Amino acid sequence: MPAVPPQGTGGAAPPAEPGYAPPAMLRRLRWTWLPGNIGFNLVWGAVTGILMALQVQEIDPDGKVFNLALLTGAGAAMTMVVQPIAGRLSDRTRSRLGRRTPWILGGALAGGAAMVAMSQAETVPGLLVTYLLVVIGYNAALLPLSAILPDRVPEAERGTFASLGSVGQMTGTFGGQILASRLSDTPDLAYWLVAGAALVIAVAFVAFNPERPATGLPAGPLGWKALLRSYWVDPRANPDFAWVFAGRFLLMAGYFVSHSYTLYILQDYIGLGDTAADWVPALGITTMVTVVLFTAVGGPLSDRTGRRKVFIYVAGAVFAVGLAIPFLVPTLPGMFASAVVGGVGYGVFASVDGALMTEVLSAEEGYGKDLGVINLAFSLPQTCGPLLAGGIVGLAGGYAPLFPVGAVLAVAGGFAVAFVKGVR
Repeated sequence: MPAVPPQGTGGAAPPAEPGYAPPAMLRRLRWTWLPGNIGFNLVWGAVTGILMALQVQEIDPDGKVFNLALLTGAGAAMTMVVQPIAGRLSDRTRSRLGRRTPWILGGALAGGAAMVAMSQAETVPGLLVTYLLVVIGYNAALLPLSAILPDRVPEAERGTFASLGSVGQMTGTFGGQILASRLSDTPDLAYWLVAGAALVIAVAFVAFNPERPATGLPAGPLGWKALLRSYWVDPRANPDFAWVFAGRFLLMAGYFVSHSYTLYILQDYIGLGDTAADWVPALGITTMVTVVLFTAVGGPLSDRTGRRKVFIYVAGAVFAVGLAIPFLVPTLPGMFASAVVGGVGYGVFASVDGALMTEVLSAEEGYGKDLGVINLAFSLPQTCGPLLAGGIVGLAGGYAPLFPVGAVLAVAGGFAVAFVKGVR
């Protein structure tokens, strides 16, 4: 947690709504934070993991690979566009329900309606339009939901809340995949159920955690130039923010470079051939269980010790060790060992990084806009990582170099936070 005020605040006034939640409300928020994060992530697990792929296959079986890549790429690009804008607009929202609540509820409603429309799409262009509406709706809700953490949670408890949020995200994503796969014969029903569950969870969350009215908060004019600045945080004025962004970007690049072609790695590098697909779910479950366990441990331990950076150092190093295993031992047991060790590193990183990034926000008007920018450090590697990995495989003529490249990126990401001055 910060030993001195995060750089970039310049000793200025805190954001428009600086008060943390009273103890009773904080306890309620703690118990609802995990399920609150499950709801919207059910959507991503179900739609991007299963349902959209099934629809694409039904619409155009021969072009399914290209069409699915087109849809997921467009969705990732739209996410990068929407999140900073949604954060800035929620910071400046003035309503009786507060700043974040209208966006959480409105996004859940809009995203749910788009999911219903998506379930009826019968062409790839129709699927593209409705999927982008789903992405816009739910991202407009997710970013304001994330901003509740720095809005209301004291720095000393943010590691615990970040752990709960990360566990909720992974549980929701995996749960959405399970629900959609069980209802794969009735995808329309799956769309409706997931959309309904996300809406019910969103309504319950804001009902249990009401915001203070924001109608009396000051708000200046918002022009197009100011809106475009939603995508920028000056690294010279906010160096701590810049280093945390760089660390997250590098470590996530290491992850996506090394994990984008898991099926092909199992087929060709490990040599499993046609049986490789049978092992992908087992590897995924192994990783998820390990990540969840160490996500639950990392954040609270970081709170207890009052330190963030050392956990990020360790996470990057452990994740790199996990990537070294299949490079040195290219066997199926080596891949499972990598899933466990890498899951430890990623789990610690996911929980502590979630707290660290809230402690370097510039908070000129509110935290939403800066959260939207720092989330680009996840979205950009997610979009570009597979392309970089493909280039490496093409140049090297094989998959082996993906592991050392990913390991170097992970170590660099872990140690980038050494330059952060305002957080221990």
